[in-house]
Amino acid sequence: MYQPNPPRSPQESMPTMYDLPSELVGESGLPDEFHRIQADLLTETCQPANYSPTEILLASDLNLYYDPRYPLWYKRPDWYMVVGVNNPQQQQDLRLSYVIWQEGIDPFLIVELLSPGTEQDDLGQTLREVNKPPTKWEVYEHILRVPYYVVYDRYENNFRAFKINGTRYQPISLPEQRFWLEELDMGLGLWQGDYQQTTGLWLRWYDQAGWLPTLKERTEQERQRVEQERQRAEQERQRAEQERQRAEQERQRAEQERQRADKLAEYLRSQGIDPDLIN
Repeated sequence: MYQPNPPRSPQESMPTMYDLPSELVGESGLPDEFHRIQADLLTETCQPANYSPTEILLASDLNLYYDPRYPLWYKRPDWYMVVGVNNPQQQQDLRLSYVIWQEGIDPFLIVELLSPGTEQDDLGQTLREVNKPPTKWEVYEHILRVPYYVVYDRYENNFRAFKINGTRYQPISLPEQRFWLEELDMGLGLWQGDYQQTTGLWLRWYDQAGWLPTLKERTEQERQRVEQERQRAEQERQRAEQERQRAEQERQRAEQERQRADKLAEYLRSQGIDPDLIN
């Protein structure tokens, strides 16, 4: 199981998620439908067996504030996972943003979905501008040291993954366009299929048994399980009914044999013969 870095001591003087904007005025939200659908699929199929849903944050388009020295600086990953974090149970406590110095736990994995205008930044191919915040790559690799970073380009069907090694990201080999995360006992790969009425090649989670099911698939699996139980119960009822019918037929045959025996005994007596003396 992945062990996150020890929680950082909260600093009362630092702003919390209630002080920091969850979205800047004039800044666009998700760039296209693909980002929303892909994020939904990642969230629905992310089901690590060694973590409870209450200790995993799966976030999409949620501002990530990462540096207490510059509390207004943030990145907005397309999708990310934080493990070992306490999730709110009440609606009014849901996060407005993810603030590192408030939460004390860095993300475990970040996924960026490439767009034509973000590719160089997502892949660390841009240089930081003077007096400007660091690039995504710098934040993920050097500041937060996120253990896993995934980039997917749907235009080229190009899936790349990186793992932190020392102070640098190293590419992960992706045989069959997938890779396994030992810490989660779960893997991430490219899956061809239909999701939300859309056919395509999608990032999706899998385990040792195969692709992890979506909500719709889990519902269908439950429906099939209930139907199989109903069929088994019906088969048991039919078997019990057949057993009852066989028992009734045996009873009727026995009754018929008894009646024949009684008639024979009555006939013998009418002829002056004691049936009890006949062997």
